[in-house]
Amino acid sequence: MPIVKPVFTAVATAPVASGGAITTTITPVVTRFFATITAGMIGATTTTVPAASFVDDADAPVVALPTLTATDSANYYVNGVIQQNSLFTLTAASLVIASVDITPGVPVVIEISNFSGATSTITTQPTISAPTITITS
Repeated sequence: MPIVKPVFTAVATAPVASGGAITTTITPVVTRFFATITAGMIGATTTTVPAASFVDDADAPVVALPTLTATDSANYYVNGVIQQNSLFTLTAASLVIASVDITPGVPVVIEISNFSGATSTITTQPTISAPTITITS
């Protein structure tokens, strides 16, 4: 006796999601460091500001500058004017500025914003339809 296999042709629709809401909360932590350029910091090709020359927001002396992470954003200001990030190298020991066109007495500010405290939660669940399958033959 031969084996009979049924053959069906069907069309299906994809599920559709509607509604739903995601709440994202971003709580940046901002720290700032302040220093004043001295003549001894200005070198032949760069200006190097040692970590010990900085104070923090509470006017406390700084022992080491922070190491930037993937969730950090840094801004650098010279004499109150924001500068290009490509002109600066920040290490725990110092801030190196790729310029010697700075005069003693000019203030330098490092502003670091850390965004690691970002969280997202689904506050309203979406409605997802079931696929529709239609057998045509």
